[in-house]
Amino acid sequence: MSDLLVADLNRFAITAKWPARYPERLQLYSLPTPNGVKVSIMLEEIGEPYEAHRVNFSSNDQNSPEFLSLNPNNKIPAIIDPNGPSDKPLALFESVAILIYLADKSGQLMPDNPHERAEAMQWLMFQVGGIGPMFGQVGFFNKFAGKDFEDKRPRDRYISESRRLLGVLNQRLVDNAWILGDEYSVVDIATFPWVRNLVSFYDTGDLVGINDFPHVNRALAAFLERPAVQRGLLIPEE
Repeated sequence: MSDLLVADLNRFAITAKWPARYPERLQLYSLPTPNGVKVSIMLEEIGEPYEAHRVNFSSNDQNSPEFLSLNPNNKIPAIIDPNGPSDKPLALFESVAILIYLADKSGQLMPDNPHERAEAMQWLMFQVGGIGPMFGQVGFFNKFAGKDFEDKRPRDRYISESRRLLGVLNQRLVDNAWILGDEYSVVDIATFPWVRNLVSFYDTGDLVGINDFPHVNRALAAFLERPAVQRGLLIPEE
């Protein structure tokens, strides 16, 4: 283990709270949420060595000074890659930004062709701007504090919008095995953890009528069968 590598990593304040046992590996700070598992699944898929650190919401870790020094937006996931561009450590937050970085670094799961890459970016933004926020709001109003609201109009608004987004995704998958076509990609890794959460964790399958979207269900099942996905969904461990 290089003393220089340890010193470079220790420059990041977050390592005081979550010390690295393997400073030569990419450091992941996360929790098994839809956004969190995007990155752990990606790391498992590309075979990048990493060390996972659990950021516990129950103890408010995400608002600790150490975590905020890495991500001032206090959201998981975040990473430090000690082997970043030009052999310099790179700190990065925002799940899709991390996915794009890892795809480019590894040369995997992102199209090389400029036209296809632009299409991938389009669908990644669809997830970031639509699926993530809307599905998350359905979860809030059905499973968390919002379930106690007597006025169900906000909940129903997000259910309606989630159904619309599922319809867009379902139509895309009519003639495609995966969102970009025949090849599994970073776009699927960004999207399907949210679909899984909508049905299994938020328990809104009946509310959104998930059985109305057979192609989404087919692709979700194929996604969940992948060994790297199965491993990534459990990281960081309890």
